[in-house]
Amino acid sequence: MLILVLESSGNKNGSSNMLAKEFIRGAKDAGHDVIEFDVINADIRPCRGCQACGMNGPCAQKDDYENTLKDLIKSCDMIVFTMPVYYYNWPAQMKNVIDRFYSYSTELTYMHKKAALLSVAWDDTENTFDVVKAYYDKICSYMEFDNMGCVLGKGCGTPAATKASKYPNYAYELGNGL
Repeated sequence: MLILVLESSGNKNGSSNMLAKEFIRGAKDAGHDVIEFDVINADIRPCRGCQACGMNGPCAQKDDYENTLKDLIKSCDMIVFTMPVYYYNWPAQMKNVIDRFYSYSTELTYMHKKAALLSVAWDDTENTFDVVKAYYDKICSYMEFDNMGCVLGKGCGTPAATKASKYPNYAYELGNGL
């Protein structure tokens, strides 16, 4: 299986990327191929709602999404959304990726991709991931993605705290269990 791991943290050595690395290690140990894509440093503009694509492409914007990422998404079997939580929600950079699904929404829906979510938050309260998880579940449902699982790391405000937690192992197990 070809897995596309989308990373959206500005901290390359941060907690969410630590989970991504462990997931990737597990997936590779299980024999899968993995492509990493750094969303935060890519030129991915927000959808303008211009309707030029008619939900059937191409997008009028010529950026890294239209020129590179869209083809990676189309070619992979699975998409892994990896991100820190910003104010109890998805980071804008990852939300831009999701919003740009619009330009080929019908085609992407019929591809029946697999998906997973890896996310971390400083907060460790029970409802920390409510909005993040609800949005992920809705995207999986709407896009007809097969949800392969989530690792939601509460209390992972520093890489040291994350490394000492159970979440890197959970990420490895998720990748290895595919």
